[in-house]
Amino acid sequence: MSSAPAWPTVAAEPEDSTDSRRAAAVHRVRDFLVNDAGTVHELLCEISTHRAAAYEIESTIATLDGALDEVAAHRPGRVPRLAAFMPSNVILYSYALYLLVPALYTDRLVFRPSSRVKDQMCRLHALLAERHGLPITLSGASQREFLQEQVRPADVVVFTGAYANAEQIRARLAPGQLFLFLGSGVNPFVVAPGADVEQAARDAIAIRVLNTGQDCLGPDLFTVHESLLDPFVDALVSELKGLRYGPYTDPDADFGPIFYESALEDGAQFLARNRGGIVHGGHVDFRGRRLDPTVVVGAEVTPRTHVPEFFAPIFNIAGYRDQDTLAATLTTGMFTERALGSSVYGHAPRLVEALRRRTTVTLDTTLLSIDNGNAPFGGYGRMANYIADGEDVRAEPVLISQAVAAHRPGAGR
Repeated sequence: MSSAPAWPTVAAEPEDSTDSRRAAAVHRVRDFLVNDAGTVHELLCEISTHRAAAYEIESTIATLDGALDEVAAHRPGRVPRLAAFMPSNVILYSYALYLLVPALYTDRLVFRPSSRVKDQMCRLHALLAERHGLPITLSGASQREFLQEQVRPADVVVFTGAYANAEQIRARLAPGQLFLFLGSGVNPFVVAPGADVEQAARDAIAIRVLNTGQDCLGPDLFTVHESLLDPFVDALVSELKGLRYGPYTDPDADFGPIFYESALEDGAQFLARNRGGIVHGGHVDFRGRRLDPTVVVGAEVTPRTHVPEFFAPIFNIAGYRDQDTLAATLTTGMFTERALGSSVYGHAPRLVEALRRRTTVTLDTTLLSIDNGNAPFGGYGRMANYIADGEDVRAEPVLISQAVAAHRPGAGR
């Protein structure tokens, strides 16, 4: 986590009393998380591992620290109403990204929690609202009612979730409404010649086992040059053998139970279909909701390869022989549609160049290293993220303040 700037910076000093009150409200939440985060951490540990919850709090604090500078940089202007469909994970971080920071320039905000974490989201909102007192309202309406009563009158709509659901909602919006979709990507993790194999293995575990694999930045595909495939798998398995299982409240646990039932079922089905490729792990305990970190080695990917989205600690590994062939594959078909981020370890300049045209690329580090709540994030795949204004749909990295300033008519200052 990068160090956060002091609060506030001179460049971001609010201009009027309303802005000052909003900034002070956001600052109170920031101070609460810095000085008294125990209750929030305990709540987050109902759905996240101890370490993931701590990381989420740190990320949220950093985002709130950068909020005023973000708004000053993009100057989005006033938004009368914003409606948000919230995700089922990273509920605190999402609250900051889609509600607290936009509250600096939005008059009224309303959100609908995911049904899978509705109880936790209600309690989190109560905790934070007690500190900020902002016009942020939690809606307990059904999705149909929320769409009719809150989304249709909104000027800006934020949706996190499945692409198919986003398309259904977008089809019912009126011209002039700004719609921001945030989904997920394949996030390929490439180990090329020249890579530090042991470091790549450690980083692979850090991002794939984060919150027991229940994070959207986790790579759904690891592709390794054939000359490094065996050493990488050996290093990966060696590291995985040292991981510790425990409850979410255990600060020493590396992974825990799977919180989301569908994630456990989907992961188990993938392992059943690919049992012949399992080289480590594979244990699934439905009663205890446990799926141990598992390494599966399969055939080289092609443009027709189906790569499922994992919300479990599954390492889906494939070898490759040629960077140009791999570049063509990873910029074709489904890989293009789900293009969000990618990580490359080692030397593969032509592959990196190709990936950069479609995704946010990290070199010799994971996507976690550039996870910045005050900067646009994502790729150029329509199933990963997009911005729609009623006329055009633009698949590009998303930051709400920037999107409002750039794509909402008359919104820029």
